[in-house]
Order: sequence, then C-alpha cells, then structure tokens
Amino acid sequence: MIISPHLKRLYGMLGPYKKRLAIAFLGMIMTALTEPMFPAVMRVLLDKGFGGKPTFSLWLVPIAIVGIFVLRGISTFTTTYMMTWVSSRLLTALRKQMFERMLDVPLGFYATHSVGRVINSMMFEVQQIVEMITKVYTSIIRDSLTVIVLLSFLFWLNWRLTLVALILLPLIAIVVRATGRRLRRLTREYQTVNGEMTQVIEETTRANQVIKIFGGHRYEEERFELRADKLRGYTMRMATAMAATTPVTQVMASTAVAIVIVIALIQSGQNQTTVGGFVSFITAMLMLLAPLKSIAEVNGPLQRGLTAAEAVFKLIDAEPERTNGKDLAARAAGRLDFVQLGFAYPGQQTMALQDINLSVQPGETIAFVGMSGGGKSTLVNLVPGFYSATAGEIQLDGVSIEEISLSSLRKQIAMVSQHVVLFDDTIAANIAYGDANPDRARILSAAHAAHLDEVIAGLPQGLETMIGDNGSRLSGGQRQRLAIARAIYKDAPILILDEATSALDSESERAVQAALDELMKGRTTLVIAHRLSTIERADRIAVLAEGHIVELGSHQELLAKNGVYANLYHLQFAKDVF
Repeated sequence: MIISPHLKRLYGMLGPYKKRLAIAFLGMIMTALTEPMFPAVMRVLLDKGFGGKPTFSLWLVPIAIVGIFVLRGISTFTTTYMMTWVSSRLLTALRKQMFERMLDVPLGFYATHSVGRVINSMMFEVQQIVEMITKVYTSIIRDSLTVIVLLSFLFWLNWRLTLVALILLPLIAIVVRATGRRLRRLTREYQTVNGEMTQVIEETTRANQVIKIFGGHRYEEERFELRADKLRGYTMRMATAMAATTPVTQVMASTAVAIVIVIALIQSGQNQTTVGGFVSFITAMLMLLAPLKSIAEVNGPLQRGLTAAEAVFKLIDAEPERTNGKDLAARAAGRLDFVQLGFAYPGQQTMALQDINLSVQPGETIAFVGMSGGGKSTLVNLVPGFYSATAGEIQLDGVSIEEISLSSLRKQIAMVSQHVVLFDDTIAANIAYGDANPDRARILSAAHAAHLDEVIAGLPQGLETMIGDNGSRLSGGQRQRLAIARAIYKDAPILILDEATSALDSESERAVQAALDELMKGRTTLVIAHRLSTIERADRIAVLAEGHIVELGSHQELLAKNGVYANLYHLQFAKDVF
C-alpha cells in the first residue's frame, strides 16, 4: 500500500504531540479491552445464574456491569480529550503556516489565486484535514483494536462460528476500495466549487455599493445559485457514494449473523454450545458491527482530508518573495537609477516596460504621466520590489535593489495609493501601522500635517476611535488623509504617491496638497496622477507611452515641445474649462 506523501507530512507535524497521542492510544486500548467484558458477563449470568441457584454473589452483577461502563467512560473521555487537544493545535499550526505564507508570497500570487480560494483553504479545507486525522486515527486504531479484541474473544468462545463471521472482513475491504477513487475526485471538484462560492460571497460583500447602484442583485443571485446548486449536486453524489457503503456492509453482516444462528442451532443440538455461550457470541458479534461500520466509513473523511491537504500544502509551499540581500546600514539618501529596465508580467509575452533609463536625484520629485496602460503604476511597483525586473535593474544609491533585502528596502519607502487600505482598528493604530512601539507625539504630528485635527476632534474617542472595515466610518477624503498621515509618520526617504489626492474634493485637496508639499521636502518622490495640476510642481515629468519614456523634462519644457505631454495638458485643460 502506497502512503500519500501528504499523510507522511501530516504525521511529521504530529511529532511534538506524541505524548498526548500516546495517552489517547492507551485510552483506545482500554476501550477495546472493555468491549468483550459485557458479553462475557452475559455468558456467566445465563449459564450460572439462571435455571438454578446462582453460584456467585448477586452483588457482583451490578458492580461488574457498572464497573465496565465506568471504565469505558473514563477511557473514552481520555481519548476524546487528548485527540481534541492535538487536533486543535494542529489546526492552529496549519493556519499559522498558511497565514505566514500569505504574507510572504509576492504580489503576483493573487493574479492566479483568488482571494475566495485562499480564504476557503484557510477556513474550510484545513478543518477537513483535522477531521480526517481525528476520524482516521480514532477509527483505524481504536476500532481496529476493538475488532481484534472481539474477534479474539469470539475465537475463544467458538472458533467454527468465528470463521463464518470472518467472511465479512474482505468483502468490506472490496467495498471501501471501490468507493475511494470516486470520493477523492468528487471531493476535489466540490472544494473547487466551494472556493468559487466563497469568492462570490467575498466579492458581493466588498462591492455592495456597486451592486446596489448598478442593479446587480439578480446577476449576483444567479452567480450564487449556480455555485450553490453545484455544491448541492456534489454533496448528493458524495453522500450517495458514502451512504452506499453502510447498507452493503449491513447486508453482509446480517447474512453472516443468519448463517451463524443456523450453525449455532445445529451445534446446540449436538451439545457443542450452551445458551450463555450462544448469546455471548451473538452479542459480541453484533458489537463488531459498529467498529466495522466505522472502519468502512473512514474512507469518506480520509479522501476529503487528502484532497484538502493537497490544496493546503500547495498554499504553504507557494514560492515566497526572495529572502536574500543585505540590510542597509543607515537611512538611504534616496537616489534612484533605472538602468535599461524592462518588465513583463508573469505569463505575458508583451513587455509592460522596456528600455527605461532614468536617474532620480535625492530629494527630487518626478511625476509619471501618460494614458492608462502606459506603465506608470508598473514602474513604481518595481521600486519596492513587488515584482522583479525582467531586464535591467533599479539602483538605490548606486546599489541594485536585488542586492538589498526586501525588508530593508521597504523601510526606505512610504506609499500612498489611490486604493486606500485601512484596518479595522483605531485612528492611532492606522497612522502608526507597522511600528511595534508607536510614538504618540509623532502620531499627533502626522495627523496634524495631514489636516486630520478637526476630523479627530469630532470623533467620540479621538485617536482611539475604531474606524470600521477599511475605514468605513470615514468619508473618502478622510480615509485618503489618514493614509497620507501613515506615510508622514513613517518618515521614509522615498515617497510614492499613486493618485494620492484622487478621492479628495477641491477644498480637501488643497489642504492635503499643502501637507504633501511639506512631506515631500527632502524626499525622493515618485508621483502618479491624472490631474495634471497636481504634477505641475514636480521637478521633472516623465511621459510614458506603451512602456517607454517618450518625453522627459519640466512642465514648461514639455509644453514648449508641443508633444505628447502638451496634448495631454491641453486635453485636461479643455475638459476642466468645459
């Protein structure tokens, strides 16, 4: 029998819990040993307690029966408690590994792995693994021990009848093997659809406003119903495959019992068995059905768990971001050099950037403009190492960023994106995000610089006010200013502003622009904006088109060229006037 590599890996993870598993194992042995005790007592009661004066003290009867079930209760509780202790810690360990890998994977990972699929793996599939281990370990060990003990007892009572009963075991193995492959395939397809359903729910929750304003209720209902119907179909098919095992094994068992009864009657006529011996044998044989049924049904959770383990370990083993590179000894000066830089997204043949050559001096502000798809966001995303260049390199203070550790590189960069990301925490925690020892004075200073004083003053708990999921209790402009305050707090030598004022009204934009002007002093700043008025104050402007820098110069210089930038500027100006 070939053992799945996933099972071997899971077994290795159980190493730290061997003592607890050993205690659970002892409990299983004790439970198995108590199984034949009751039919043994029944044999003595029928043969020596009825039909004449009992040959034993009557007080021994309740003591024996109660004692059996007390002993069985203690052993069962011990097994259940220890297995729950181990499984809960294994569940936490697996989720911890998955979460840590989620933090370590590169940005491109989510281009091929949906958020819903990842959430499904962390919450549902990992639970399937733990259920598999608990069920399989308990069934295979405890129930197998119970079967062995009961069979031994049956052989001791009547070996001829036991041989007839043994016909049952190989037939069960055939049934289990026949359903195994089908269950594995159905489970894999079920979990795929379940991930798609999780994705639909996640998207619907996140895009609630869009759904309402564009009337997408029916569309979303149909998406959900399609997945729900698929899940129901797979559930029924899996249930059918698993449920078929039970009646088949019961038919086998009832056939064996019927044959045993006939043979026992023949033996009784020849004085080869007693009434007590027969009842004890039938009782023990019927007690075999429960562990045999449990062993037969272990195939379902085993196949579900193995399929889930495949998805879980795929996430855990996902390629992380690079961990090489040296740490910078001091704060960077902030010089950036783009040398023959080229980049293509994974799996794409077309180059998103090509032959980019640009030097940005420390403290200089350079703006990137151009039509959508020109490569502006792609270019700035290469600076923090979200992606690695396909050709050429980016240098920080003359050193290739590929030679600098990512953690050290990113300490030198603050970023404010058009897609504001905030956390369901306090204002203060969001401003000082990433700082293990937040400085209250710096938080207040950053909030003041981002023109958040009036906002904070109007909140019930001030800086300690919880802002809700992604800042849902704040307006768009307030969320943007909070993100800017976070960048101000970090005080990094390089600043990336990707549409940093896109969500602000004119009044808020003027206020925040003043804060940004103060923030940008002495820092190397890369600005992306569609509002050309935001860019006019930049030291230089780089115009990107189809992945190339087609123009470079100051606002006045580029207007004088009457080229691509001038056309963009006049289009913007005409739109504003209109």
